[in-house]
Parts: sequence; structure tokens; C-alpha cells
Amino acid sequence: MTMTSQPHKIQTALISVSDKSRLIDQAKALRNWGVRLLSTGGTYRTLRDAGLEVTEVASITGFPEMMNGRVKTLHPKIHGGLLADRDLGDHMAALDEHDIPKIDLLIVNLYPFEETVASGADYDTCVENIDIGGPAMIRAAAQNHKHVVVCVDAASVDKLLGDMDEHAGATCAKFRKKLAAKAYGRTAQYDAAISNWFAQTLDIKSPDFIAQGGTLRQKLRYGENPHQSAAFYTSGKSHPGVTTARQLQGKELSYNNINDTDAAFELVAEFGAQEDGAKPCVAIIKHANPCGVAQADTLLGAYKAALACDPVSAFGGIVAINGMLDADTARAITKVFTEVIICTDMDTECMNILKDKKNIRVLITGGLPDPLEPGRTMRNVAGGLLLQDRDNGHVVESDLKVVTKRQPNEREMSDMLFAWRVAKHVKSNAIVYVKDGATAGIGAGQMSRIDSARIAARKAEDAREAAGWIDPRTKNCVCASDAFFPFADGLLHAAKAGATAVIQPGGSMRDKEVIAAADEAGLAMVFTGMRHFRH
Repeated sequence: MTMTSQPHKIQTALISVSDKSRLIDQAKALRNWGVRLLSTGGTYRTLRDAGLEVTEVASITGFPEMMNGRVKTLHPKIHGGLLADRDLGDHMAALDEHDIPKIDLLIVNLYPFEETVASGADYDTCVENIDIGGPAMIRAAAQNHKHVVVCVDAASVDKLLGDMDEHAGATCAKFRKKLAAKAYGRTAQYDAAISNWFAQTLDIKSPDFIAQGGTLRQKLRYGENPHQSAAFYTSGKSHPGVTTARQLQGKELSYNNINDTDAAFELVAEFGAQEDGAKPCVAIIKHANPCGVAQADTLLGAYKAALACDPVSAFGGIVAINGMLDADTARAITKVFTEVIICTDMDTECMNILKDKKNIRVLITGGLPDPLEPGRTMRNVAGGLLLQDRDNGHVVESDLKVVTKRQPNEREMSDMLFAWRVAKHVKSNAIVYVKDGATAGIGAGQMSRIDSARIAARKAEDAREAAGWIDPRTKNCVCASDAFFPFADGLLHAAKAGATAVIQPGGSMRDKEVIAAADEAGLAMVFTGMRHFRH
């Protein structure tokens, strides 16, 4: 049977909400249209105490709420009123025979399970906040959207009231369809959050069924390219970064801005927060790859050192800072065309400096993400999904194994650990040259590790020419490789570029040959035992 296109008058509404912030005003608007209100529990008491005429569900079902409110709407007199097809005579006869009221509108927002988990509540409290009756009613109303309107949040109720104004207290078929689609999306998101929480709590690495939910934060103009549609969703996790940031100025973020800004902020988080005593760190990102990363005693010094690594690629890039932006650094950043600045905070002076560059998007996060935080990443493949643990791998000096005759000196060891953290965020195959806490050259995303080594060296030479230095910064630098050197040739290219020490995972069948080549070249080399592929 096709769905009628006639507007459908709303006469009876069932309201049961956990978020009551706008309940009274919206309920009053419904009463102004003469809508009868049914309700339960705390929602009923709130409406009653506000002086609104409201009928308690228990008076319809003939059963009191029981089991601490777990059972109140799971009853034929409620689900019958939601599910009855008003075009079918036997359905209507059943309503009359059993004295079941027709319900034209359902307003339900679910128990705050996601918020409860995010608050760090214990297992039993999280389980108690899994809504049962709410999703059941939502699905029933959405399935019968030919006759019933379903609203799962306050924004939907606002739109409903607008549709009622347009149709003299009724709703149109197209509108009911849209809200039904939204309702199923909400229950799917809710169930996904519960399922994923159970999997994480029980340490189930590969659940039999996997779901991913999100809440629309922003409709984007397009995706990576103008012919691709796109949108930005948040997953509800409290993770400081681009998803939680407050935008102070600039145009709305694009798909590529969001992707690159996330990459930049996750990278600087590897080096700790200035607020916790870490040295200022700056990362400049282009197309999700770093083109310069540096730590220094001052933020301005870190920015200048990061920019010097590859000033050409930095044009139109993303600047991420591991703390608060200061005025001197803000002035320096404005001298280079920059798409986005992301930092934990900034003062009024910085804001005033950046206001003159209206196109720079400025994001404030209030904190850094934890690089060691566990999580999952998901990627689509044709007909399926790839799911893996987030790469939160981390090494310290005691984890490293020196495999060459020459031991690295203190400076080399410090720079190797820095380079290793950067390499984790560079597309494979990755080669990173570092000197004195700053990248000297980066080779990213090549099919051959030798090509990455060559590109990184060429970038360093280009930077030397641009700055007028006598030698490139790769002279006496260290080198990080995200995966092992399968042959000695890649290692020798790094030595040719000026590297004196190398950090790499090890594990190649030809490790002995590579180690012998390092010894012959006078290099110090350490193995991490950990790989950082990033595709």
C-alpha cells in the first residue's frame, strides 16, 4: 500500500525524555494545538508540575511502573497505539475492542548511555543506562510513519512544530518519512555505542558484528574533490582535537582541512603538552603528511625551525601547536599563507593579530589528545571494512637495542627518539631526517624506501638553498625509517645525506648485511622492534 500524501492531524502525543531542557516550552506549543499529552515517570511529573494537562501512561495500561522504571511502556496499549495502521479496518477494530488510544506523535530521547560511559561510570551504572523501552517505541513509530511522527531529539520537535504551523496542526508525509529515517539512524547509533562498549570492556578484538555510529556535526561543501559529497560526524568520545575544537574565525572547515588538522594535532600530541612542562612543539602539515616538525625552548623558535624544513610545502598548510599560541609566533605564522591554526588556547593579543587574516581558520581545543589512548581505526574496502587497533605504539630509550659497534651519543639518541615519533605520522614508506630537535628532511608515501631517502635529502638541499646555509641540515643528522631496511642501499643513501645515526624497527632477513654496512660507514644504529606503517 502506498503512503498517503494527505497531512495527518496530531491529536495524541506520547512524551518520554531524559533530556528535559526544552520539554516545557515544546509541550506547551503542542497543547496550543490541542494535542493530548501522555507521559511517564519523571517526564510526567515535570509536565504536571508545570501545570500542563497530562495523562500518565500507567492509567492507560492499567499497570504501574515497575522494576525501577524498567517496565512502563512495554505494553500492548502503548505499542498498539503506535503500530496500528489506520487504513486497515481490523487494526482499528482491535484498538476499539481493547480500548487502545491512537498515538500520533512519539517524542523520546534515550537514556544517556554514551554520556554515562564517557563520564567513566562503573560497569553496572553503564548497563543500567541502556534504554530498552525507548528504542522499541522509536522503531515502532518509525515503522508506522505513515500515521505516526517520531522525534528523537529537541531539534526534531522544533521542526515538527514548524510543520504543524504550515499544515494547521497536521504533518505531511514527506516530513514523517524524514523523521523516521532519522529515528532509525539514532537507534542504530545507540546500539553501535552499546555493542562497541561491550567489545571494549570485554577486550573482544574481533567481534562477530561491528557497527559504527556518529552524530552529524557539519555538512561539508564537498569531499577530497568537488565531485565527492561529504559530511563530518563525531563519535561522541571525549578526545581533544578537531572534533571538539571551538573555531574562533575563518571559513568553515573543508573535508581536507579536517583530515589534515587532525593529523597535525595528533602529531604534536606525541611530544606532550607545554602545560605539563614539555618544550614547545610545532608541526606543519600538508596533505596529512608533516613538512616540518620541531621542538625548541621557545614557541617561535620551534615554528621557525619547523618552517625551515620545507618552506615551499608549508604554503597553505596546517600549523599545530602543543599548547598555547603566543603573540610573536602568531605574527610569524601570518607571514605565510596558512589554512588552519590549531592549539590548546591563545590570549586576546593573539586573537587580535589573527583577526587581520580573516581566512585563517583558528581552532582552540582546550587540551591535547593522549597519544597512548587505545582505540580503533576503520577503513572501507570494496564490500567490507578493515578494523584495527589505533597505532598508539611508543618507545623510550630503554626499549632500544644498539646493534652497531658505535654507540649513539646523547644528542643522537635524543634526535632519534624525536625522529621516531615523527615517522609514526608520515605516510609509508617514511624516512625522516632530524637534527637538534627539528626535522631536516622528510620523505613520505613512496613505493621505494630509497626514493623516500632521496626525496628527504632533496628537501633538505632545497631548504639549504632557500635559507642560504652553507650545508643542509642533514649534515650530522639522524635518520628514522618507519619499517626495516630490506637492503643496505637505503641506509647508505641516508649516510650519503649526512646521517650519523639511524633508528629503525629491524627484523629484515638481511639485518646482518644492513648492520655491517652501518658499521663500515661508521654509523650508530638502534632497533626499536616496532614498525609504524601508515597507509
